[in-house]
Amino acid sequence: MSESTMMSQIKRTFSLLNQRACSRSSSSFFTDSDSAGLVLQSHSTDVYQNLALEDWIDANVELQGRGILLLWRNRPAVVIGRHQNPWTECNLPVMRRAGIPLARRRSGGGTVFHDLGNLNLTFFTSKKAYDRQRNLKVVTDTLRRLRPGLDVQATDRFDILLNGRYKISGTASRLSRKSSYHHCTLLHSADRSALSSVLCPSCPGIQSNATPSIPSPVANLLDHAPSLQWEELLGALVQQYNTEFGLHSALTVIDPTNESMFPGVGEMEVELRSWDWTFGKTPKFTMETQLELTNEQPPARCSARLQMEVKNGQIESCHLDVPVEWLPVRLSSELSSVLIGERFCPHRAAAAFSALLRSESGATHTRLHRLCDAMLTVMG
Repeated sequence: MSESTMMSQIKRTFSLLNQRACSRSSSSFFTDSDSAGLVLQSHSTDVYQNLALEDWIDANVELQGRGILLLWRNRPAVVIGRHQNPWTECNLPVMRRAGIPLARRRSGGGTVFHDLGNLNLTFFTSKKAYDRQRNLKVVTDTLRRLRPGLDVQATDRFDILLNGRYKISGTASRLSRKSSYHHCTLLHSADRSALSSVLCPSCPGIQSNATPSIPSPVANLLDHAPSLQWEELLGALVQQYNTEFGLHSALTVIDPTNESMFPGVGEMEVELRSWDWTFGKTPKFTMETQLELTNEQPPARCSARLQMEVKNGQIESCHLDVPVEWLPVRLSSELSSVLIGERFCPHRAAAAFSALLRSESGATHTRLHRLCDAMLTVMG
């Protein structure tokens, strides 16, 4: 297809989008279009907006006899799976200092780092047509066609490996009653140093039934195919998707914040940004860890034990075992009590500690402060 022909198809598609967004149903572009498939690219690089767009399509578009491929990229972000624990999956203090947001998606699977060097592909189909291996074949066939020398293979775990070892793509999926989506990453030129710095635990001693990520060595396509540019890769993926599924769909750029096209998508985005969704949906867990306490004047050193139970992101129980020579039992008990019902969050815990700290002075205040700081550190 020539560039002029493709552009004219995109313009016609936008015309349909705009016309139908004002008609009886703002999703009629998806439901009334004669096409058996669509290829969309998100204009946004905001992780919450793009995840909300996925949710909107899954919830609102009739996918019987139709497929949709959504291509999207994000500014640096960490995305955890629906049933994961953020405190065991990522380094929250490093992320806060770097301004890297955390998002929880609705699909399962493991934790991934996104940046503009990573491409996300979401394959929407009916539940009956759900086929992850076929979707991954679109990616592997594209890469082999672009660079025949690349050794890329999809695995039984639905990853894509380069040279039989390096992971360049990971997979997650969500199946609803009638619809499904399967999304995967594709590492083109991601910042691997940032990836390794944020994908490590924040808190020691956590025990949980949450889904753990499985670490794998990763590589960028650009490391092994230095001349492979984004435009070339995107164009080839669109072409291969059309070939695999017998379609003739042009790539259409969409704005996931457009409420006239995607009514209610803003509310979905608000939920995805919320603490209650990102942290509060964490499966119940316990934490048991040792706190090392030191004091300069007068010199002192000891160890304390901290035990917590956390449900829905809130502290249900807290027990501190602190040597009495460091802190009176009364203060240890009060310190535990002020955390009950609070979010498992260093900012909330610091606020809860503040009144207790103001009530003490001298050496007792100093040692209490040291203990509070140690507790905040292990809470990520």
